[in-house]
Order: sequence, then structure tokens, then C-alpha cells
Amino acid sequence: MVSFMREKKNHLYVDSQERILLLHSLVELINQLIQQGRYTNCVDELIFKVANAPIKRMKIEYV
Repeated sequence: MVSFMREKKNHLYVDSQERILLLHSLVELINQLIQQGRYTNCVDELIFKVANAPIKRMKIEYV
């Protein structure tokens, strides 16, 4: 019997400014990888996931 391990999912909650900063940083990383002649597939996937991630409203309470 073969059992497969489920892939662990991680959730990242960021606000709109952090999201913009994350996207800009990933684009800069892609540009660096292109200059080095390396593949950008993984970073492309991350940009797609961040750009298309659903927006979830959360209430933050400061203590």
C-alpha cells in the first residue's frame, strides 16, 4: 500500500501596502534572474498566486 504525504499549505496574510511591496520585490527578482540567464518559472507562479489571491477582510485588535 502506497501512502502519499499531503503537501502542507501555508497562509500569508498581508495588507495592501505589503502586497504591493511583495509584488515589486518579485518583479525585481525576475529581472535579476533574467539577467543571469536563469529560469523564472517558480517566481512567475508566486506572482500569479499573489496577484490573484482573494482579499479577506480581517479585524485587527491592538492590545
